[in-house]
Parts: sequence; C-alpha cells; structure tokens
Amino acid sequence: MTAMSVVWRLALATSLIVLAFAMAAPVLAIILQQAGHSTTTVGAFAMIPFLMVALLIPVVPRVLARWGIVRAYRWGCVLQLAAILGYAVGDGLAVWSAAAVSGGIGAAALWNATEALLAREAPPERRGRVMGLYQTGLGAALALGPFVPALLGWGARPVLWAGVVLVAICCAIALAVPRHATTEPPRHLAAGTWHALHAAPLLAAIALIGGVFEAGLSSVGAAYASATGLGLGAAATVAGAIGVGSFACQYPAGYAADHFRPKAVFSAAALLLFAASVSVTFAGTLPWLLWVAGVVWGGVGGALYTLTMVQVAHQFEGRATAGGAAAMITGYTAGGTVGPLASGTALDIAGVGGLAATLSLLALAALWAARRLEPPREG
Repeated sequence: MTAMSVVWRLALATSLIVLAFAMAAPVLAIILQQAGHSTTTVGAFAMIPFLMVALLIPVVPRVLARWGIVRAYRWGCVLQLAAILGYAVGDGLAVWSAAAVSGGIGAAALWNATEALLAREAPPERRGRVMGLYQTGLGAALALGPFVPALLGWGARPVLWAGVVLVAICCAIALAVPRHATTEPPRHLAAGTWHALHAAPLLAAIALIGGVFEAGLSSVGAAYASATGLGLGAAATVAGAIGVGSFACQYPAGYAADHFRPKAVFSAAALLLFAASVSVTFAGTLPWLLWVAGVVWGGVGGALYTLTMVQVAHQFEGRATAGGAAAMITGYTAGGTVGPLASGTALDIAGVGGLAATLSLLALAALWAARRLEPPREG
C-alpha cells in the first residue's frame, strides 16, 4: 500500500467524521437554544472540541512520532465514536459537554495525522491543489451535514444516530489500513509545534482568523437564525451555507497557492471577509444576507487555513511536517475555540451589529498580517 493510498483512505474517513459532526453540531445548538440557553452558552458548548484540540495539538507531534500515524488515527476514531454516541444516547448540556471533550481529544489525533501525512507526501509543485482537493472533501461534508434535517425531514435523534453510523464506518476504514503502512521520518528531523509557531507566527495568526470564520460561526449562526423564528431545518441551513462556501473555495485556493504570490492571495481573501462581515449589519432587514455572508465566511475562512498549511509545508519540505501542520492547526483551532464564544457574546450584548463589527475587525487584522507576510523562516 503506497503512502498516498493511505493518505486518501484516511482523508475519506476524516471527511465522513466531519460529515457526522456537521450534521450533529447545528442540531445540538438548536436544541439548546430551544431549551432556553443563551447564544453565549451555545457558543461556549460549541467551542469545547476546539478547546481540547488547541490544548492537545502541541503534544500530538510527539505522539505521532512515538505511535505512528495509523495507530494514532485509530485511537482518534474510537474517541470520536464515543463522542457521537454520547450525543445520541445522552441528553442535556452536561452529558453533551463530556461527549464534546472526547470528540475534541480524538480530533486532535486524527486531524494532525491526516494533514501531516498529506503535506509530507504531496508533490511540492502540486501541493496546493492536492491540499485543496482534500479540503474540498471536508468542505463538502461541512456543506451537506447541516442540510440533512431539512432534506430528509428527520428529527434530532435520527440525525444523531446517523452520525453514529458514519463514525463507525470511519473506524472500520482506519482498522483496515495496516499499522505500518507509512514510513515515519527520523525523530531528530522532526520540528516541534512551538518551533514552527516561532518560525511562522503570521501564518499561525492568519490560520486563527480562518478558524473563527469557518469553524467558529456555524453554531451561533444557526442559533441566531432560529431566534429570528426559523424552524430547525431552515435555521441549520445557515451553517450549511458556511459549508457550501468551504466546499466551493478550497480547490481554487490551492490552485492560487501553486500559481500566485502568497501575500497577494492572503490580502484578497482578507478583503472579501471584511466585505462580507460589514454586510451582516443589514441582516436584520435583509435576512438573506446571513446566507450570503455564510458562504463567504466558510469559503474564504477555510481558504485561509488551506493556504497557511500549503505555505508551512513548503517551509518544512524534506523534514517531518507534523510540527508545522500542528502549528497551523493550533492557530485554526484557537480561532474555532474563541469564535463561537466571542460571536455569541457579541450577539447577546450588541446584536447583529456587534457581530458584524467584531468580524470586520478580525478581517482587517488578517489584512494587516497578510501585508507583512514574508517567506517563513526557520529558527
């Protein structure tokens, strides 16, 4: 079994896991909102998995070096299965929060394992397009998941149990990959997470902002739409719009990474995020702007992460890439962690105008970082 064959098998499994949780997350958020919880509480719940990933990613490269990618990925799948079972069987904020902790721990292992292997094995001259194709699969999962309740007319529990089935399939795929199917680089060549963060701080900051927009707004956006009077299926499609954008923009972002200067691509992305964020100010009178902005947030926010991963893979070419991938994941998950809480709080305090102002400032920060971006240096 070739290394790229392993990559695409694990990429398929990861996409199915993302689909399962893209189905579950807005459903859980809407249940909590309908039970009387504030958007701040919904945002805090949504940030738990990302918080766990952010806390654990700095040590994941060492785990991968010790266990190997396949073994670490298998354990990640098991923990994800425990999480989705907790959502389906359990009831209430406390039980679901415990399940979210399990899911976050598992995500830290399988996420870093897949992306580090992909960055290491992709041909350098096509690295952007290969990474973009992989991220397109994840974007398709993010796009489809929130639409499942509306498309199939399912209630909350059937959606959650469908997620259990999907994650169980992922476990089967991971178990079918031979444990020693990948060859790990010597440990002394590996770069740690903190070293990579020091080498490329602006890339990590841009990844953080991408995480806020792509991963940090789905649950709060769905809860806000529900609060305006939309039913479960319609409100969940706001999160789906973010996924649609992510799906549509990943491969073009990868193509751009292979053909244009990074500073120009990052700057254009930041300006698009700023325009979309400003437009949300008018969502109170023009609700359709939520879906339009969602497409841009998901597409461009996801593209920022893909672009940073491509750039850091170039920097660590010829060495173990787990540390470089972990640094970008650390930034992205930090954004996914603070995004739901910050956006939920902004909505509670200042309404949709406060949300628009907060996101606009983040987009300007991304533009500032992009204009100062230089080829990342080591050391």
